[in-house]
Amino acid sequence: MIFETVDLYAYFKIPRSGNGGEGGYLAAYARTRVNNIAEKSRPAMLVIPGGGYGHISAREGEPVALRFLAEGFSAFVLQYSVNTAYPVPLLEAGMAVAYIKENAEKYGVDENFVAAVGFSAGGHLTGMLATMFGDEVFGVLGKSARFVRPDAVVFSYPVITMRDGLTHKGTRNTISGGGKIDYSKLSIENNVTKNCPPAFIWHTNEDNSVAVENSFLIASAYKKAGVPFALHIFEKGWHGLSLCTEETNSGTKEDLSVAHVGVWVNLALDWLAVHGFKLKNIN
Repeated sequence: MIFETVDLYAYFKIPRSGNGGEGGYLAAYARTRVNNIAEKSRPAMLVIPGGGYGHISAREGEPVALRFLAEGFSAFVLQYSVNTAYPVPLLEAGMAVAYIKENAEKYGVDENFVAAVGFSAGGHLTGMLATMFGDEVFGVLGKSARFVRPDAVVFSYPVITMRDGLTHKGTRNTISGGGKIDYSKLSIENNVTKNCPPAFIWHTNEDNSVAVENSFLIASAYKKAGVPFALHIFEKGWHGLSLCTEETNSGTKEDLSVAHVGVWVNLALDWLAVHGFKLKNIN
């Protein structure tokens, strides 16, 4: 098995921004080739945890990567810079996708099937990646900039909008630099075009941290743009459920009452498979 951490700034030979944090690292989890078994081509999943852009939620990182690894994906977790504004996190997310695609052979990945799953504020970063892959910040990547667009995205209780009353204020304050960046530019629903990758979206109606309307907004924007998407809203469940497993819950009895929401993973896997994200034998 391959397990390593990559310094994306060093790989792309880009100096770290003075406004950035200690992010820009990518943890890779991939299988090595096994003799006497047909060579496989795998999809890749880039995991982007939440944390309000103030920290990286561990329960939405490695456990999620290991689940997708078990399902035949090569998996990666992005450690992006926190407590820093756009465009630094977006650049780091784009570098992650570009790195995976440029090193597809090493990780047994089909470079045309690289997806990203984002949770909460990580969902917002995933949304920027899915809609702003043409952003000028990627100019520093040169020819590698053409690889920053993911081929599919999974939104998990995402922060989508910067609108008052619907956004998560901590997320908005940090990614906008305290309001220095126009909120409308950072509202993902405003940036969806027909060129965006397909999306799987899930949320819970009871989420009292990131309003479920955020998922409605991105689904509506995808519908208007004519981009394929799936939307699942679960009745019960609070914010930050991750996989809804013993591994990722907080250890309370209440966690057990929403364990069924964990079906989102299988739903997402089935949806991704329909779009070609599945293990394949190489002829």
